Amino acid sequence: MPRILVLDEQAVYRTGLRELIDAKVPCAEVIEASSLLQALSQLRSSTFDLVLVGVDLSSFGPLDSLKAAREASPATRFAIISASDTRSDILANLATGFHGFISKHQSDTDILTAITDILSGRIYVPGSLAKAGNGDALNGRFGGEEVPMLTTEVDVPKLTKRQREVLTLLAGGKSNKEIARVLDIAEATTKIHLAALLRALGVRNRTEAAFKAGKLAF
Repeated sequence: MPRILVLDEQAVYRTGLRELIDAKVPCAEVIEASSLLQALSQLRSSTFDLVLVGVDLSSFGPLDSLKAAREASPATRFAIISASDTRSDILANLATGFHGFISKHQSDTDILTAITDILSGRIYVPGSLAKAGNGDALNGRFGGEEVPMLTTEVDVPKLTKRQREVLTLLAGGKSNKEIARVLDIAEATTKIHLAALLRALGVRNRTEAAFKAGKLAF
């Protein structure tokens, strides 16, 4: 039975999302939190499989407290829910360690797909990220470094050169920090490439990616 914490300042959206999950996700238990302090209190006193974080919180401030919560509960998955869904926003949030990005403009079906994907261990991004005209150039940059487009289909032959490099190092048992050092890029950028790689390969985690790497010819 998945336990999900919904953190959002907007009561209408928060309650609507809870009712949607209650109706469509079997046996799910959904808890609401209207503030970061309330959410942190819930996280300290209970265990959750997924935390959905509304970033439109006037008192949200830096993500330091939430980062600490993620580190204290590594088995819990965290996803951003935002009204802003530009490419730069999505990639920046994935780079901080979130397991998915859900746009408030997505349909109920897409939101449920996102929740299911994240609960199953996948990294989720909106399909719109793979399309042009999303508010940012597809060949964007993050922190002065080139970042990949997160694909929504398994397309192994179209892995970028950097994704192939990351996959080779990942298959060799390298950590994100070690991959960043070998490729001379920031660790945050490594996480972006890894998220893109998992999505492109259609796998849920590093282990599955490494397994699949053994079957690919580079």
